[in-house]
Amino acid sequence: MTLPRPHRTDLFIAAVGLVGGLVLWSFGLYVTGDHVFGQRWATLIPLAVMSGAEAVRRTVPRAALVVGTLAIVADQFTNGNLATVLMFTDVVYAAVVYGPAASARRIPYTTGLITVAVTAAFLIWWQNAFGLLIGVLTGMICFLPAITGAIVRNHREAADAARLRAEQTALLAEMDRAQAVVAERARMARELHDMVANHLSAIAIHSTAALSLDEPATTRQALTVIRENSVAGLAEMRRLIGLLRDSSGDAEPGAVPSLDALDGLLARARTNGSSGGLEFVLEDTRPADGADLPAPVELAAYRIVQESLTNAVKHASPGTVTVRVGRGDGVLTVAVDSPCGKRPGPSAPGTGSGLVGMRERAELLGGEFRAAAAGAVWQVRAVLPADEKAGNA
Repeated sequence: MTLPRPHRTDLFIAAVGLVGGLVLWSFGLYVTGDHVFGQRWATLIPLAVMSGAEAVRRTVPRAALVVGTLAIVADQFTNGNLATVLMFTDVVYAAVVYGPAASARRIPYTTGLITVAVTAAFLIWWQNAFGLLIGVLTGMICFLPAITGAIVRNHREAADAARLRAEQTALLAEMDRAQAVVAERARMARELHDMVANHLSAIAIHSTAALSLDEPATTRQALTVIRENSVAGLAEMRRLIGLLRDSSGDAEPGAVPSLDALDGLLARARTNGSSGGLEFVLEDTRPADGADLPAPVELAAYRIVQESLTNAVKHASPGTVTVRVGRGDGVLTVAVDSPCGKRPGPSAPGTGSGLVGMRERAELLGGEFRAAAAGAVWQVRAVLPADEKAGNA
């Protein structure tokens, strides 16, 4: 069995106590007079034992308290040494501070009962004030150090609990930050897809047409549309980069798209979808004097219309694409109907991520989204909350 290694500070305290006791002993300074063991050397035995208990006060506090108690009792049968008494008070204090929780709870009560019992016994025996003085000294030697140790231990445990709560709070804050970063990345991915997919789809369709048709006029028209969509796509990318830049940068972020820009959105769709025989109609039934929509709701509605038009340009068969936007009963409704069927001419491949993005936008705001074929019409339906609570969703 390996004995615990004493703490360096405890060894220093024990050495100081032993040296101090030897100095008092050498000058003949004792606590009391005649006792059972009146020999001069007898005082050194409790002093040495108490120094040993002091050396292990932190590593084995309960054993140190037991040994120290035996030493202080033995010291009462000698002439006594003040250093032995002082070291015993420190052993009691250390037993409460460094000992197990059960010992820390029991020692103050035990020393309190011992103090009361000693005081009562000496008062009954001597029946004078000297018995009360003995009780006070007993309390100062054992009960007061135990109470002091309990107070210090409680403060340390409270500090440890506060430190643990602070670490847990910091950990939760870090987890919230990480989740916010993930959510922001997902939002930016949706934003990037919605902004660029429309232009890239038009570029793919018209470049395919330009390569498959050997007509200079048609090729020139297709290249013109390709250039317009390339420029518009770069502008959208610059706007997104501006939003991600530090506020100390030179460029100011562009304005967030709103439903007021639906006319321009449909104009671009007409340009991109004309070669596929598509026509686009907007039916905006929102009240002219209605309250402003929360920015997140308006952006989500704009992106849903934009993605729906992109899908129509990529996949819809010739016909009319109808976009309907309405507001009432605290909700904003977006409906896009496009003809579905076999599409002549070139088409762009799809991955399905656009539908996922539209659904996520609606659900993040607490709304509903549905996209399905109804006969020969592909229907997109979105219902978004139009009150201020949606802006904080």
